[in-house]
Amino acid sequence: MVLQARTVAVVFLVFIAGCTGAGGPTPETGTTASPAATSTTAPTATTLSPQTVASVNGTLEVHFINVGQSVSTLLIAPNGETMLIDTGDFRDDGEHVLSYLQAHNIDRIDYLVTSHADADHIGGNAAIIDYFETQADGIGAVYDPGITSTSQTYEAYLDAVEQQDVALYRTQAGDKIQMGDVTSQVLSPPEGYLANEDRNENSIVLMTQFGASQFLFTGDAEHEAEEYLVDTYGSKLHSTVLKTGHHGSGGSTTAPFLAAVQPNVAVVSSAYDSQYGHPNEETLSRLAAQSVPTYWTATHGTIVFESDGQRVTVRTQRDAPTEPTRLREGMPIEPGTTGEVTARTTITTNGTVATLTPVATDGGTETETPSASLAVADVHADAAGADTDNLNDEYIVFENTGTDTLDVSGWSVSDTAGRTYTFPSGTTLDAGATVTLHTGTGTDTSTDYYWGSGSAIWNNGGDTITVTDNTGAVVLEEAYA
Repeated sequence: MVLQARTVAVVFLVFIAGCTGAGGPTPETGTTASPAATSTTAPTATTLSPQTVASVNGTLEVHFINVGQSVSTLLIAPNGETMLIDTGDFRDDGEHVLSYLQAHNIDRIDYLVTSHADADHIGGNAAIIDYFETQADGIGAVYDPGITSTSQTYEAYLDAVEQQDVALYRTQAGDKIQMGDVTSQVLSPPEGYLANEDRNENSIVLMTQFGASQFLFTGDAEHEAEEYLVDTYGSKLHSTVLKTGHHGSGGSTTAPFLAAVQPNVAVVSSAYDSQYGHPNEETLSRLAAQSVPTYWTATHGTIVFESDGQRVTVRTQRDAPTEPTRLREGMPIEPGTTGEVTARTTITTNGTVATLTPVATDGGTETETPSASLAVADVHADAAGADTDNLNDEYIVFENTGTDTLDVSGWSVSDTAGRTYTFPSGTTLDAGATVTLHTGTGTDTSTDYYWGSGSAIWNNGGDTITVTDNTGAVVLEEAYA
């Protein structure tokens, strides 16, 4: 099976270039238009000149979906065309991404871009292809740098491409994807590849331009790819928004690269408790040295940028620190958490100079909603005897101090260490009612709920109780000593 799938990969990636995507828009394939193309000439930097602001209409949306230790980015152009860059981790099998697309009524993916073949980027490729080809309006075409993998996830991805007869294009520097007024230039990998065909260093790197706003998507590119980009494009890399390479690893977002890109804001997509230590503290320090406000999917949740060609509005599920070296001070938000995004900042740019303006929020509306009526009535952190032997005697009592019934379905309770409990669907508190959250295991009732933890949660010497609603917004934060 593996050998057969590898054969399919070679056939699709080499010989399908230049063909029209199955039922989708005709891709512009640049130097890959002919299978025999062998040119190694680098694209000229002048291809990255910003468009005239007056020449664009409508809004480009760029959604960085919160998928934990992974990445998935959805672009929705003003003309309705869509691009999906990567599909999350293999352990989720596309569940978070597919749910997000369905929630946003996306019925077709015109361009599915695989930045590279690592399983934490193509985890949902097979599921996404199968779903859109069999239950929705299809996949226009798939774009791939052409360096294969032996993983089962990669094999499943290629099997889905073959079974659903979706066009697959080998993609390299010089190629272009046009979605109306939105132009996405492929800056890397070059013909011949970099770093002995290392998958990360040969990620598809896209510069997406809409008016004077520019978004740089880097996959898992690290220092060798960044060096190539700086040498090839120089200051033309300047971007409004930078998706940091390789989840903010220490080998990415190097100082020379940042100096060339000069991003107005940066985005890191990784897990809060990343086993790899992403984002790396050195990377965050480099971003801080250039005063780049940074958004992190692990604390801000899903991050949505809306551009009219000159003004870019930043929306997030949760308000959290954006100073790079303070990112970890934000509270974690679970991957796949649903809920609305709220405007935080507006970036106004002419393509070279930008100003950032915080978006004023009306706190009055928030204080009038039932969410403001939740309070901590009691904390019993020190259970009788040994905590681990009497976990249900460790508990928090919450009270609805408002005058309306409060629906806390999907609301999460967390401690300073980031351990989280989520109230099940249908959990409500009448005015004046209380609910007790026990640490141990038991059967939920209307007044008592059970965390299900096998160890103590609340620190006897003091801790902080944080409650977030089902949009990820903090509605209660109370410390006890």
